[in-house]
Amino acid sequence: MTGDPIRRALDDVWYCVGESRSVRPGGMRSVSLGEEAVVVGREETGALFALRDRCPHRGMALSAGRMVDGNLVCPFHGWQFRPDGVCAAIPALARRDDANFASVRLARFAVAEKSGLIWVNAGRDPDGAPPIPEVDFAYCGQLVEILEVEASFDLVALSFVDPAHVAYVHDSWWWRPSKTMKEKVKHFAPSPFGFTMTSHTAKTASLAYRLLGSIPEVEIEFRLPGVRLERITAGEKRLANYTFASPLANGRTALINAMYWNIPALNLLKPVARPLMRQFLGQDRDVLQIAQRGLDRKPAMVLMGESDVQSQWYFSLKREFLRAREAGSAFVNPLEPRELRWRS
Repeated sequence: MTGDPIRRALDDVWYCVGESRSVRPGGMRSVSLGEEAVVVGREETGALFALRDRCPHRGMALSAGRMVDGNLVCPFHGWQFRPDGVCAAIPALARRDDANFASVRLARFAVAEKSGLIWVNAGRDPDGAPPIPEVDFAYCGQLVEILEVEASFDLVALSFVDPAHVAYVHDSWWWRPSKTMKEKVKHFAPSPFGFTMTSHTAKTASLAYRLLGSIPEVEIEFRLPGVRLERITAGEKRLANYTFASPLANGRTALINAMYWNIPALNLLKPVARPLMRQFLGQDRDVLQIAQRGLDRKPAMVLMGESDVQSQWYFSLKREFLRAREAGSAFVNPLEPRELRWRS
């Protein structure tokens, strides 16, 4: 990835690249981490692997091939690679060829799966990166939607910490029944690699909340690189609404929303919930793509008022993360507890 490090996606972190079910045993698929093409596959044992999706012979995408006897087979000349990236065979070699094909290796990336999602880290220190989000309760239902957005990673990630846009972008009968702008008061505290809007009782009786049967307690955490974790509790009922940004090629960004719940009755509503989720994300996608065209003409933002403080925090966190990586030191959260007020 190139350009101003504060104005692009971070390199040394975990990014969500899709659902676990998208890669079955013996299968593989191509994903993007910025301009890096990655092939993610699953061995017959169920173990995942992630390798550079480029055969070193003639540049062929290995994801266009297939897996045979546990190896990736390039569809161009049949070169084979083990899941650890080591070349296992070059069929065209003659007996007298003096070539050590085992010295040919593909770049290998860290890969993991948590809560039904696959994550890849193309950096050098996966253990030092912000942790992969997990669901902290036994869920019986899951719903995932992924959209591609023609907008920068920063612009998409900033939408996760932008409370002022909700009244204008998500003005839906099922999400925002009240058209009245009200002043909100929220308390924030630093958390590992980010900040948390401390638990509070939801005031808005939206349809999504009413389905829980009572007004719930809500906690929202943001963490690097672009992760928003909304945890909703109503007695024993739990609902998690997680949103992620992942960089794609050519300046695009994946907008990923994953919901989890422990309420069996909500499983019956999945056919209705999916189009609503797609509509909600589509509203963000459409406005972000228009905004990106404006930033392409003049790449500057004017952040003003307490409604934009979280956006300022986002850039502060990125700067500290990059400084710590360059210095080889531990990340130290630069934020302080604070009360914020805004109208929405």
